[in-house]
Amino acid sequence: MIYDLAVNNALIIDGTGSPPVVGSVGIQDGIIVEVAHHRDPLAARVVIDAGGKVLCPGFVDLHSHADFSLPMHPGAVTQLTQGVTTLVTGNCGFSPFPVEDPDSLQAATAFLGSELDWSWRTAAGFAAALHGKKPAVNSVLQVGHGALRIAAMGGDNRLPTKNELSRMCALLAEAAEQGARGFSTGLIYAPGSYAGCGEIEALAKVAAEYDLLYSTHMRNESDTVLEAVAEAIAVARVTGVRLEISHLKAMGPRNHGKVEQALQLIEDARNGGVDVATDVYPYTASSTTLTSRLPDWALDGGVAALLQRLDTVEQRQHISSAVAKRFNGEIDPAGIVLAELPEGPYSAWVGCSLVDIAEAYGTTAHDAAVDVLDAHQASVGIINHAMSDTDVETVLRYPHTAVASDGWTLAASGTGSPHPRSFGTFTRVLGHYVRERHLLSLEEAIRKMTSLPASRARLTDRGRIAVGLTADLTIFDPLTINDHSTYTDPWQLSAGVQHVIVGGRLALHNGQVRGG
Repeated sequence: MIYDLAVNNALIIDGTGSPPVVGSVGIQDGIIVEVAHHRDPLAARVVIDAGGKVLCPGFVDLHSHADFSLPMHPGAVTQLTQGVTTLVTGNCGFSPFPVEDPDSLQAATAFLGSELDWSWRTAAGFAAALHGKKPAVNSVLQVGHGALRIAAMGGDNRLPTKNELSRMCALLAEAAEQGARGFSTGLIYAPGSYAGCGEIEALAKVAAEYDLLYSTHMRNESDTVLEAVAEAIAVARVTGVRLEISHLKAMGPRNHGKVEQALQLIEDARNGGVDVATDVYPYTASSTTLTSRLPDWALDGGVAALLQRLDTVEQRQHISSAVAKRFNGEIDPAGIVLAELPEGPYSAWVGCSLVDIAEAYGTTAHDAAVDVLDAHQASVGIINHAMSDTDVETVLRYPHTAVASDGWTLAASGTGSPHPRSFGTFTRVLGHYVRERHLLSLEEAIRKMTSLPASRARLTDRGRIAVGLTADLTIFDPLTINDHSTYTDPWQLSAGVQHVIVGGRLALHNGQVRGG
């Protein structure tokens, strides 16, 4: 038979963790129709001689914020050059739907990008708009708790009324019926941080009814990280929802090492029948919004209310004092670096820490934080250096940990200083942690990037190389695959991925993105 596409002479790693085998794969109408474990080539209209390179399933990024960037950058070059074929979006409680108060939702998510046209109101509307852009990679939608809360009750720092909670549950059910596969919380971010356990449990019950994945950016990742893990597990135990603890970490030197106890909590819960797993990015710095370092009450009412408070001398000082208390304890301001912000007085300080800015202006780090927020409409993206290499390796080794980026930068070039995880998460694991550090075997690392995250998102037709599955495939050189993006020079694409096939079509060929 003459196939549409064949990959011959490949070192096939099928995504299950099984040892590599030499063979060929035949593709017809976007589906894998033959997996031949021998050296005889298959005939096809398009033939790729893999020459002993690795052929594996396309990587599934279980934790992405690309719903805020894929409509503007559908070519997704930073993802294809890493071998990523599927992005699971809507994480940390942030999603661009449902939309009932566009201004408030835009303000709350501005640090993720402000280029969306917001021409939709629902999950279905967003999916249709995204589909119209013909993105080069697949996307899986989750609905964010923060978006639900803003739609139902705005940005108020209070518990919802019975009617408001019912509205959130109804909006979540509507998104699920329209194709969303997950529900996420960002309990460290306003307005999600205002929610009590009862609110989360009510929404998690709806998620469980629709078999949605519940992905949570927990309430704390520093001093009370273990309590936050326990809270997340308790929600899953009570509701029966499938739980994904997002980007597990322990922030701050005094908390380093706590990930071992966190993983034991997860393992104990699994042994007790709770469906819980986690994910990690291979870096010791996070990337988030500077407003997440403020006290909850400062954002009561949303970003507009915060900016009004900053215009009042007394309230501004009150906010600054609260930030100072955090900086003197769990957060080191020297590790908080400006990454992305709209044009304004501090634009030239991208890549510099709050301590750098404070020293230059003769002020304190906590006052500098408040000044930067005030000057840039509270839309300030940061990189926060606060984790340990040992903790990253500990979490990465855990069998139920998927590799995930937490990124959203999809273009090859731009402004600001984005986190390198958008450019090199998957290639860094394969180059640094597999080839150089020998932390994982190649087949185990690939399992953590393919079948494991696919199973969490209920993608039954992807994540493995097997007859009858969708042909999302990546071909790379295990000797040269590597990340090049750094904190000081982030706009660098990864190397070593030669071909990427999405739905049976070549999206990356000989390292070059193919359009159309």
